[in-house]
Amino acid sequence: MIKLSRRAALAGLSAFAAAPGRSQGVWPERPITLVHGFPPSGPVDTLSRILGEGFSKRLGQPVVIEPRPGATGTTAGGLVARAKPDGYTLMAVPATFVATAAMFRTLPYRPVEDFSFISTTAEYPFVLVTHPESGLQSLADVIDKGRSPTAPLQYGTAGVGSLQHLSMELLAKRANLHLQQVPYRGGAPAITDLLGKRLDLVIDPPTALVNLIVAGKLRALAVTGGSRFFGLPDVPTIAESGFSGFAVNGYQGIAAPAGFSSALVQRLNGVIAEVLADPAIVERLREIGNSPIPSSPEQFKNRLADDIEQWKKLVADANIARI
Repeated sequence: MIKLSRRAALAGLSAFAAAPGRSQGVWPERPITLVHGFPPSGPVDTLSRILGEGFSKRLGQPVVIEPRPGATGTTAGGLVARAKPDGYTLMAVPATFVATAAMFRTLPYRPVEDFSFISTTAEYPFVLVTHPESGLQSLADVIDKGRSPTAPLQYGTAGVGSLQHLSMELLAKRANLHLQQVPYRGGAPAITDLLGKRLDLVIDPPTALVNLIVAGKLRALAVTGGSRFFGLPDVPTIAESGFSGFAVNGYQGIAAPAGFSSALVQRLNGVIAEVLADPAIVERLREIGNSPIPSSPEQFKNRLADDIEQWKKLVADANIARI
């Protein structure tokens, strides 16, 4: 019979406990939930599902996408902020996160302090579209008609306090326009009403718009990014249309509750970088109008913090009513 020293026996027990599949094994041992605050099949949901598949393949566990729409994404933010920082609840963070931080008087979380930010994942412009029979042929027509205080143009967005909303407020301030927002619970119903000629304009990510534009069912007037969008190369930017320096890009990233271990942050950051380097994933992202943009945790956190301050300044300077 072979006798083990006490030190050797303890070492063996430690190795057994840390082995994959044991109760204290290597993360992840069970499915991970990726929460977001917008409707199923919308741009945030579509991107989350593409990325979730890539995460699952590399982590060896299912990644369950859980839409929790409500209050322009803040309902989901509150849920994740209160979750255990154990690696099994993550959040897809769209750029509207910074707009709600600027617009909402109270939130069920602190926008920076209550989360561990892991990486940005994708970036995209917003596209300003109209119905082909609206009579609006270009952004210049929007500017011309939008300066009438008696009949403001109505534009649909994914909700009050969304980044789409603040992007149009920024344009209105720069161009001295009278515009009336019609907020919806997500972009899809706004697009439906535009197709039904019940709105003048809609601003939304390209995910749900490009096919309608190519089919001639909607007309693209401008994109909000600092350069032309690869999916609609003939559509000018707002900056090109007479508003130098105008540049607003939507983006999405991944966060976890505050207190997430630095080891898990670094591991997930590496997994995200691997997923976003996968040619098949890149192709799928481009098909929905997104470009991959991995980042460090610090870059993502700093971008959000800087953007929150930028939009707070706009809200104050333009006297936009906070919610």
